[in-house]
Amino acid sequence: MTASKHLHDESTSFDSTATLMNRISSQLASQLSLVSLDGRRRTTRPPMVVVAHGSRDPRALSTVRALLDRVREARPELSVRLGHIELNAPLLPDTLADLGTDEAVLVPLLLSRGYHVKRDIPETAAASGVRARVAKALGPHPYLVEALCDRLAEAGWAWTPGTAVVLAAAGSRDPESGTDTARTAALLSERLGVPVRVAYATTAGPTVPEAVASLRGLGHRRIAVASYFTAPGRFATECSAQAPWIVSAPLGDHPGMVRLLLHRYDQVLLDRLNAAA
Repeated sequence: MTASKHLHDESTSFDSTATLMNRISSQLASQLSLVSLDGRRRTTRPPMVVVAHGSRDPRALSTVRALLDRVREARPELSVRLGHIELNAPLLPDTLADLGTDEAVLVPLLLSRGYHVKRDIPETAAASGVRARVAKALGPHPYLVEALCDRLAEAGWAWTPGTAVVLAAAGSRDPESGTDTARTAALLSERLGVPVRVAYATTAGPTVPEAVASLRGLGHRRIAVASYFTAPGRFATECSAQAPWIVSAPLGDHPGMVRLLLHRYDQVLLDRLNAAA
């Protein structure tokens, strides 16, 4: 099988999967629209609270707000709110206090499991008095791979012999976070048909230069950096500066991110409904 044929087959399979998942998510949204978190029917949907980390970079907040606007456009009847873990207003406790409702679905705008997803956000929700359910981290998921591929294409990605990719992520001490990021790298590698190495901006290794050196040692000469960040910020900027060739933009308000946030929201309602059945 030629490389171009392989990539075509991978793309066709991936796109078919993404289309099917999008159709399923739309059907779930309709079926779950009036399901309460306790499994009973209700007259309104529980609001979605997107939980972002927060950043001192002003581009991060504007990017997250643009993403939430796209979510609202995709599902106008759903109340979509924003809460930050730190650094930006509104902070999550303030958002929960201002909801005016006794329940909510919290969707972390975080790409892997780690302290914030497993401890910080659930504890903040429990202290708020709001009956809240916390969705899974966004990754790994095919929608993220779709977004990564599109961002690389926008940056000028084109397959030629000797190409490879470094997936640049924030980093975490939690081993499950590393597992999630490695899975995303594997999915991206399958989609692109080239080696993909994970690199981290902080806490974990290897760094971007170390991952680039490793790939060069294997004979790869055109090495792109895929920014595995939800929005611009210090880590994304530092990783971009270390790219030896092209570097993609953060995921931002890509349509795949919109679909994934809504998918995680719907999953919470479906899981609760199944538990109550």
